[in-house]
Amino acid sequence: MLADRKKSVFGKLSQRISDALMMRPTIDEDFFEELEEILITSDIGMETTMKIVDTLRTEVQANNMTKPSVIKIRLGKIIADMVDKGDRQKLCDDMPLIILMIGINGGGKTTSIGKLAHRLKNEGKTVMLAAADTFRAAAGEQLEIWGERVGVGVIRHAEGADPSAVIYDAIQSAKARKTDVLICDTAGRLQNKKNLMDELAKMNKVIGREFPEASRENLLVLDATTGKNAVSQVQEFGNAADITGIVLTKLDGTAKGGIVITIADEYDMPIKFVGLGEGIDDLEAFDAADFAEGIFDE
Repeated sequence: MLADRKKSVFGKLSQRISDALMMRPTIDEDFFEELEEILITSDIGMETTMKIVDTLRTEVQANNMTKPSVIKIRLGKIIADMVDKGDRQKLCDDMPLIILMIGINGGGKTTSIGKLAHRLKNEGKTVMLAAADTFRAAAGEQLEIWGERVGVGVIRHAEGADPSAVIYDAIQSAKARKTDVLICDTAGRLQNKKNLMDELAKMNKVIGREFPEASRENLLVLDATTGKNAVSQVQEFGNAADITGIVLTKLDGTAKGGIVITIADEYDMPIKFVGLGEGIDDLEAFDAADFAEGIFDE
């Protein structure tokens, strides 16, 4: 269960908040200042931290809350409400569906594509992969390995080929085979930001022209272990593509994880999937209530 896996990630955060509550005879301003520090050092941004603390302060004072357990539960609910984006958290279920996977090299993009393909195939959908990251050496080979492992087809060209040409061929193949989901890998780094933006725009133009009836998802893959650097990528890639959701990878015991809250709040961005390990099944749909439970349940 997602909540159980989260406990290993957020154990320190939960314990620090518990200690801050238990060590004070009264819930005063010193507590709220300490809570602010705890949240910020857990990779939650300043703006989001202040929103959490101010909301909790108002509710504690308005309802005369004094029990640490009650305050902690309320804090969990505030965070759950903040990250809950309702139906936007769900992957589009209108078929056919084209998913562009976007993100920097080394963030777990290719692995996430393989895990997502496996998940969708297990749901009974037909899946195809497009190796449109033609700039990174061995990217196509890595995607083919995942395709063989999952048991889905992969469309690829030679290294250095035009990525949009790969997308074009993949679309024609997907249409001919009546494939439910086409997942497209994309380059994580080009010569400069303009090259990256232009390439993504070109891919989107090809998709719009060749497969206008297909539903769309642009998923940004972020590495949770990079903390606040991952947050800045939301803005950078958001300038290059219409991001519909986040896949957060490597959310294990080494990650502080507060970036989940910051991304959802400051960018109003739904977290769609989280990667919790190296196994092929370790990609889980994000659930706001489970997320908060994993933080605040002992």
